[in-house]
Amino acid sequence: MTLLPRRSGVLLHPTSLPGPDGIGDLGPEAYRWIDFLSSTGTQMWQVLPLGPTGYGDSPYQCFSAFAGNPYLVSPLLLQEEGLLNEEDFFDRPVFSIETVDFGTVIRWKLDILNRAYTNFQRSGNEDLKQRFQVFIEKEQDWLDDYGLFMTIKSERGGASWLTWPKELKAKNKSLLLQISEKLADQIRLEKFKQFLFFDQWQALHAYAKNRGITIIGDMPFVISMDSADVWSNPELFLMDADIQPTFVAGVPPDYFSTTGQLWGNPLYRWEAHQAQEFSWWKRRLAATLKLVDLVRLDHFRGFAAAWHVPAGNETAIQGEWIQGKGTELFAAFKQAYPNLPIIAEDLGVITPDVEALRDGYGLPGMKILQFGFSGDPEDDFLPHHYPENCFAYTGSHDNNTARGWYDAATEQEQQFARKYLNTNSGDIAWDMMRAIWQSAAANVVAPMQDLLSLPAYARMNMPGSNSGNWTWRMKPDALSPTLSSRLRELNFLFSRLPDQDKANYTQNINGQTQGTVRPH
Repeated sequence: MTLLPRRSGVLLHPTSLPGPDGIGDLGPEAYRWIDFLSSTGTQMWQVLPLGPTGYGDSPYQCFSAFAGNPYLVSPLLLQEEGLLNEEDFFDRPVFSIETVDFGTVIRWKLDILNRAYTNFQRSGNEDLKQRFQVFIEKEQDWLDDYGLFMTIKSERGGASWLTWPKELKAKNKSLLLQISEKLADQIRLEKFKQFLFFDQWQALHAYAKNRGITIIGDMPFVISMDSADVWSNPELFLMDADIQPTFVAGVPPDYFSTTGQLWGNPLYRWEAHQAQEFSWWKRRLAATLKLVDLVRLDHFRGFAAAWHVPAGNETAIQGEWIQGKGTELFAAFKQAYPNLPIIAEDLGVITPDVEALRDGYGLPGMKILQFGFSGDPEDDFLPHHYPENCFAYTGSHDNNTARGWYDAATEQEQQFARKYLNTNSGDIAWDMMRAIWQSAAANVVAPMQDLLSLPAYARMNMPGSNSGNWTWRMKPDALSPTLSSRLRELNFLFSRLPDQDKANYTQNINGQTQGTVRPH
């Protein structure tokens, strides 16, 4: 049997990068981040969904499944390209280096992007204008609806499209034509912001590939109700004659919540998707794979069966598992992508049909070490049970940090963790990293917060809560030489360096030169 390559990765959403504009972006610090990963022999960078965030600032509630997040556009790179000048930064707020204040950031980013657009309109940069026009034509199948949707939404004070007048909800052609003509410049501005995001991301992605870094993206099973996708294609979702949802998504009571999680997202009319040969899904996956190299399918179990909560319920306790069309959909995916560059987020209530869908297509699942210490040595989340074909994590974006988890764990869980990890818990995050790094799992990932051994304040998300999430930022001095050496050594010790690095890494665990390391 051929062994899978052993690799490691770090989970860090771009919003958490340092930078002067209140939120991490695709500028110099993102390139420095990729250099850091490459220097440590870390071969994977995992991000959260990259779409335009809406209510609650969650990357899992985006205004489009195809668009990019304009708040990630780097003003510094726009200045280098001549779209901004020094005067455009005169009113830049003083931002925190540790958290994202989304209210202030959004106002600032929209102002600076508007200035870039005004400068673009006035400039004589024909090359840039030609590239913009090519982008508009190439992405027309989603960009036209998105630009119109976001413009109408802005004109209506940001209100959800479900509250719009009936003619707008139903996309009256004559009315939309009038709006398109009247607000043509605002629509063009929305498209321009998308152009800037994709232009900067594609350059960063190419740089990562050149440095040997695989980017893992995230494609949620559900999409936002308040999105251009649902507004444009209501027939693909469970909506009534008045274009209101009949059922919404969530999960029943679980590890994270005693009342379940009521997400409120629309659910799919699978027969309509199948009648269209899953065209929308295939376009969505293709769009995601333009941005990243591997896709984590969040809430993978939804493709087998999804928890349907009647619209209007206040919790997710009342609901029903309704079967999906996962087998048929993944057959369509496999036709387009024979190797299926997909990771199945198979956490939560996993039933035999979910396992059959995952295993039938050879998809790697996920293992979360934090979950392993609530049981006994037979728990599947403990590293000695990990299969080779999986992605193992100390924790995900939905978990507490490793240190935060340990501090809040029961005495029984703490004692089990100390015994299992053979530690006094003085450096619990790295003890947990070491445990998954030395496991049989071909791919291991730790959140950046665990590399920095940060406590609970650095947690990225608390499932079920609607505020205070997604705000953590890495400090500018976090990528220290000490951290780099420590991570590189961990990759070396457990055979997770890339092949070209193995032969050149000549230090043993004591830092003494031993000669060339024997390749495996």
